[in-house]
Amino acid sequence: MNDNVKAYPYRWVVLIVFMLISIVIEVQWLTHAPIARAAQVYYQGQFNPDSIFTVDFLAMSYMLFFIIFSLPASYVIDTYGVRAGISFGASLAAVASLVKGIFASSFLIVLIAQMVLAIAQPFIINAVTATTVRWFPLKERGLAAGLATLAQYLGIIAVMAVTPLLVISSPTDPSYGEGIDRMLMIYGIITFVIAVITIIFMREKPPTPPDDHQYEPKPFTKGLKHIITVRDMKITLLLFLIGLGIFNAVSSMVDSIAGFLGVADSDGLIGVFMLLGGVLGAVILPILSDNYMKRKLFLVICIGGMVPGMFGLTFAGTLFGEQAYLVALISSFILGFFVMSAGPIGFQYAAEISSPAPEATSQGLLLLSGQITGLVFVSLMSMNDNRFLGQSMTAFFVLSVIAFILVLTLKESPMMIAEREKRR
Repeated sequence: MNDNVKAYPYRWVVLIVFMLISIVIEVQWLTHAPIARAAQVYYQGQFNPDSIFTVDFLAMSYMLFFIIFSLPASYVIDTYGVRAGISFGASLAAVASLVKGIFASSFLIVLIAQMVLAIAQPFIINAVTATTVRWFPLKERGLAAGLATLAQYLGIIAVMAVTPLLVISSPTDPSYGEGIDRMLMIYGIITFVIAVITIIFMREKPPTPPDDHQYEPKPFTKGLKHIITVRDMKITLLLFLIGLGIFNAVSSMVDSIAGFLGVADSDGLIGVFMLLGGVLGAVILPILSDNYMKRKLFLVICIGGMVPGMFGLTFAGTLFGEQAYLVALISSFILGFFVMSAGPIGFQYAAEISSPAPEATSQGLLLLSGQITGLVFVSLMSMNDNRFLGQSMTAFFVLSVIAFILVLTLKESPMMIAEREKRR
């Protein structure tokens, strides 16, 4: 045991600051998603509905640019530090969010600002495990990763719940679509302020390690090569390819899914219930994973719970008649609770099994895989005026069953096994 270790109280300041910037970058991702149909009316005539650059592309851009910038962002974080990476992302977010708010009525400028925000995102969210491993002891890292990931979910739930309140979202109202400019300005100011706070208070690492589970990571390229040779990392990548891809697609198309179920009002409740479940799951399950020193068991629980949630959301309209919307809300809660809690546990598991590869690289690859499939899924769901949305949802259910079979083949994290042995 190394006596020169200490868990500094400032780790909670770092975590809170990281959570705040994560919240607002996710808010900026889905500003238009809960009121997509209203936004189409607001920007009517400013884009070609048959092109890719529509209202749905505003959310899709985050996935597209993540594919391009995920590995460069991980390289910056692992090479120059979490403070440099996060501060760069926060600076881009500060400028682009204000531009987005000031020029809210111009679809072209909003689109350009959204693409800048999309570039900023991986410099922030790819730093979850890199931040927690520098500041938190092993026994707290699942919790810290859970809270850091929870912040992303809080941002999504906030935008799902608040946006319909700021925008006229009822199609029967003559002012349908009004309020988007005010909504984007409010979000822009909040994002700018939090970005400044992040740049001021974010720190790289404490003076001494938080525990004796520290190691010197490999250089970026060597770490990347090492990661892709680890068997369980390959399986984990497949799990994120499926699970995160489905989550990204459902989050991006939540209003269209409501329309598919026959709900006329853009109330965003399917997204809200999914995020409420995710908020609870992202706190409860990572804590239990830390407490019992088990990663595989809780990943199995997460993916197993994803299956019934996806089933209910997929088949609510065909199997439950008048109760379809209620079933869809309950199913989205279940889906969110399990699939979204798999994120922080999976991030930490990947960092542990791929050690000594850099943490941002392993996390970045997981997020990258989910962004690729998310982009493909959204493209298919929105094609030809959502013609294939129903078939896509059925495919998601089948994929969730495949993911459950895959997760059973994982082995436990060696770090967790060693820690359990130490406690005996």
